[in-house]
Amino acid sequence: MARVVVAMSGGVDSSVAAALLVRDGHEVIGVAMRLWAGPSESGCCSLDDFLDARRVANRIGIPFYVMDFSVPFERHVVRPFVEEYLSGRTPNPCALCNQFVKFDALWQRARSLGAEYLATGHYARVVRDMETGAVQLRAATYGAKDQSYFLFGIPCGLLERLLLPVGDKTKEEVRELAREWDLPVAEKPESQEVCFVAGKSYAQFVEEYSGRAGRAGVIVDESGRVLASHKGIHRFTVGQRRGLGIGVGSPRYVVSLESDTGTVRVGPKAATVARGLRARNANWLVPALPEPGQPLSVKIRSRFQPVPAVVESVSQKDFVVRAPRGLQAVTPGQAAVLYDGDRVVGGGWIDVAL
Repeated sequence: MARVVVAMSGGVDSSVAAALLVRDGHEVIGVAMRLWAGPSESGCCSLDDFLDARRVANRIGIPFYVMDFSVPFERHVVRPFVEEYLSGRTPNPCALCNQFVKFDALWQRARSLGAEYLATGHYARVVRDMETGAVQLRAATYGAKDQSYFLFGIPCGLLERLLLPVGDKTKEEVRELAREWDLPVAEKPESQEVCFVAGKSYAQFVEEYSGRAGRAGVIVDESGRVLASHKGIHRFTVGQRRGLGIGVGSPRYVVSLESDTGTVRVGPKAATVARGLRARNANWLVPALPEPGQPLSVKIRSRFQPVPAVVESVSQKDFVVRAPRGLQAVTPGQAAVLYDGDRVVGGGWIDVAL
């Protein structure tokens, strides 16, 4: 069988992924990634998480290493996170981490260890098309835990070398396997926070890291009437309703953020619906680009459902799609991921709502 490096976060998903590969006869090496040199209490970089991963590795009998990836993580994830918020955009650090750290820097390190494959505990599937032989990234079998949205940035060539052992399982099935194999993380709760923020608000982290207060300005309604002032556009995101600090009768939502003036525009929920979007820095996971007029679906937030859309224009670097039913809260800085059924076609970073 093959030598496989497994990214082990100390959570139950990656632990069971490693155990499944051992069961199947692979030579497995566990690697925990030290991503953030600052304090981390709630993500995948704490000392407790590393100890949990080591205990799992000992239990299933594999070598285990902690490797430092803090330099590429800060360069490709933390700094863009801060810069995007300060510019009135809403970043997606998990997708950035996958694209530039887990499936780039870690894969390079895995190859130096003689590994033929890289594995993670993500809920998604790598499937080979029986007719064409092409390797495809597909959504998880059970949609409730699907994480394929976060994986659109994987280099297409890496799909041949990627293993996702839990992608055909439910979370409860994964926990049941962990119990069956007496893994010490079987009941460990999931982390829901960005690992490097460490219990702070995003706004507080942005201000502390950058040493800047952010661009202050005003909140205006659809007619341009000033409703309130604010302390920085990095405190807002498109579609936000709570915490606006405005006293109006009906609910108002953030419609757009203007970084040059610090203006936050709000309106009724209907005003957050766009007809389409333009995305840049695209990454494609199919042999041929989609064609203009091709019907696909687009997902613009990890917890949103894919929405039917039609490709309007496309290139290696960017694409435009239109959604006949509209797109709710198109948010610059987030990922727009295109699907053909459950297959990930590719994706990019939202530049503007149309």
